[in-house]
Amino acid sequence: MSAATTSETARTRYVIIGMGNRCEMYINAIAGPHADVAELVALADTNPGRVEYYQQQVHDEHGQRPGSFDPAALTQFIQSEGIDRVIITSPDFTHADYIVESLTAGADVIVEKPLTVSAEASARIARTVQETGREVIVTFNYRYSPRNTVLKAAIQDGTIGEVTSVDFTWVLDTVHGADYFRRWHRLKENSGGLLIHKASHHFDLVNWWLADVPQRVYASGGLKFYGAEAASKRGVSASERGTRDGSEADPFALDLRSDDRLQALYLDNEHHDGYRRDQDVFSAGITIEDNLALVVDYSRGAILNYSLNAHSPWEGYRVAVNGTEGRLELDVIERAAVLPAAGGAPVDPSVSEDAQSNTLRAKGERLLLQRHWEQAREVEIINGEGAHGGGDKLLLADIFRGAGEDPYQRPAGLVDGIQAIAVGVCGNQSLATGAAVKVADLDLGLEAAAHV
Repeated sequence: MSAATTSETARTRYVIIGMGNRCEMYINAIAGPHADVAELVALADTNPGRVEYYQQQVHDEHGQRPGSFDPAALTQFIQSEGIDRVIITSPDFTHADYIVESLTAGADVIVEKPLTVSAEASARIARTVQETGREVIVTFNYRYSPRNTVLKAAIQDGTIGEVTSVDFTWVLDTVHGADYFRRWHRLKENSGGLLIHKASHHFDLVNWWLADVPQRVYASGGLKFYGAEAASKRGVSASERGTRDGSEADPFALDLRSDDRLQALYLDNEHHDGYRRDQDVFSAGITIEDNLALVVDYSRGAILNYSLNAHSPWEGYRVAVNGTEGRLELDVIERAAVLPAAGGAPVDPSVSEDAQSNTLRAKGERLLLQRHWEQAREVEIINGEGAHGGGDKLLLADIFRGAGEDPYQRPAGLVDGIQAIAVGVCGNQSLATGAAVKVADLDLGLEAAAHV
């Protein structure tokens, strides 16, 4: 991997593939605070309209205009332009192909979670890393969120002794949760379902908190709220799409015309590839689950009880960590309620900071420690500036300037990325078979990754 220095000629050269919402964080980081060590050479996407959108945004906000290239010419572009690193923020099912091609062409890779969506693809990535000697970094920004780091510190410091079990509940509300059923994520072949696309974040947190690895997974779940079948039982009918006259009366409809950014990025570019960002969440064809529950056994004996609901009236998560000397409880409310927006239209979660609080449920976070034979006490959480309590800023600094010594080992590599999807891959197989699945029975490429 090329070393980035403050020398203009030695700046690390980057390209980004995938011009959806997630690329913006990296674009602004490279063109902004890390411009002295990083250079954004070009952007790529199968939809040229979205590339043009971000090229103009970089020009307007940073006074520069990165180039572009066809993703089909990735190898040629890497080699002809001397690209050091490829940042991949494209749909999940494309990750493996782009990662393997980038590594083989001679570039390192930074990839948005999840690493990929299947065991076969994971193994292919791991073996390519072993063969090429290149590096893959998986960006788990939730590790850097102060509340999650404080919980890691409390466990690592032995405040509750040896961990015996973890209860982890994550609820997505009817804005954010519904959004996965409008987009490409709604097909399991594209995203691996929420067990991989969304929950890989959560499983990585547990792996990291415990400094342990999953061994066996049993899963149960289904599509119980969204989709045509569940909706018809409640007398709910679907429309062709959310962008239509009268959508303001439908709280689950997303009219792309209601937001300038969504219209410019997606609606105005549909003619390039036919992709619809606003599919009806109650239409037919959805193949992912919206209610999930898992039991996961860890190698040192801890048990994880995990649940995910994607149609909750509030959004956040609750974690309880039980140990031989006490218990830690982390409660996080990210959005206290979903209330009708002006005109009745929902708010797109990727561009909104809306939240409603009252005395019964207020947006916020709290970590409690209660040791055996003692009263509960609150553990202080100190947030920084920016998204995820300042966590994104720390993550980006590690990516673009190199990670220093970190007592919490937050930077995530290839093995971490594989272990994070291992639970979801096994969970999907368990859903299909009705049986518990051992991680060791699947070839995820862990052996190859361990030798890197």
